[in-house]
Amino acid sequence: MTTTLQPPPSSASALPQAFINILTSLVRSPSVVGAEHSFFRVLQRELEERGANVTWYEGLLVAQGKRPNSVFFSAHIDRHGLVCTGPNEFQYAAFVAGARSDLLGNSVDEQLMQKIVHRFGQEHVFAYEPWSGAYRGKGKVTNASICEYRNNLIFELEGLEHLVAGTPVAFTDTLKMTEHTLAGQLDNVLTAAALVYRFEQGFEGTAFFTAQEEAGKSWRYLLEWFRRFGGSTNQLIVVDTSPYPTFEAANDQHLVLRNKDANAHFNTALTQKLARTCADLNFQVQYKDAYVEAHNKTLIAKGEQPTSLGSTELGRIISASHGLVDGTTLQIPTSGYHTMSETAPIAAVNAFLAVIQRMSQT
Repeated sequence: MTTTLQPPPSSASALPQAFINILTSLVRSPSVVGAEHSFFRVLQRELEERGANVTWYEGLLVAQGKRPNSVFFSAHIDRHGLVCTGPNEFQYAAFVAGARSDLLGNSVDEQLMQKIVHRFGQEHVFAYEPWSGAYRGKGKVTNASICEYRNNLIFELEGLEHLVAGTPVAFTDTLKMTEHTLAGQLDNVLTAAALVYRFEQGFEGTAFFTAQEEAGKSWRYLLEWFRRFGGSTNQLIVVDTSPYPTFEAANDQHLVLRNKDANAHFNTALTQKLARTCADLNFQVQYKDAYVEAHNKTLIAKGEQPTSLGSTELGRIISASHGLVDGTTLQIPTSGYHTMSETAPIAAVNAFLAVIQRMSQT
């Protein structure tokens, strides 16, 4: 279901230069799933330079302004990469961090592995120390295959034969811009940069930055914080990118909302408040769960398997918190999801910045 207000503009206005500067810097800072410590150090500096009170917990960085309970935003900061698991052997970091292998009876779906095995061919990479971020050399992906004995993805790299097990390897990335698009490994550095930019604008609420979302673990770190410090009503807005099959499909709306995911129903009142804010600002929105359900009807009619509604950080925390935490999501539509060329319409990014600013003022 799409709420039609007006189509996204054909010529997007320029993004704020201060936001571009933040995003450009963060894109170049590695944050491989399970090895996010060095990125947290960069993030802490950027936030404290903008007046935020920053506290660091295991798997979680919390930045607060003068009215910390006024609004809660959360963005995950991990990005896909590799980790050295033996002499000149590298595996997909999200699978390692999530302990997903046949050894535990929690193997990765073969269809997913087949997607990933061809996704990063010939990509340039670099290794770093997970705590300090110190550079440990550069290389290139030369091959990726599925190990029949371990039912796991194995990558071969050129130039990083000296690494020891446990060393993270990030994909080399820079922000690429055109008049109408941003491209790079955007998930989820894009909305994390937007929250840093909000502090530059005088944000007074609370922003959470979580680790290991791509391994399905981030909600645990966030729930632990709310159990320590949260009140009886914790309305959380989780921000992220949202995948579409083509750029044209992503560009059909400014922003993406959800009523629910595969784990839980979201807070209806907060979702409607976001929808009203988008309407007030003349932004077009789409409800992703309704989009998936409509697509599934088409698949079922063709005798094909329906797709999942998706499992989000918010759905997991709502389900596990038993009423302590609820909220909704706000997402930027993109194409090329989980690749080095994930692409977002600049019109959508501008809309996102405007909406989170308006939500911060109410």
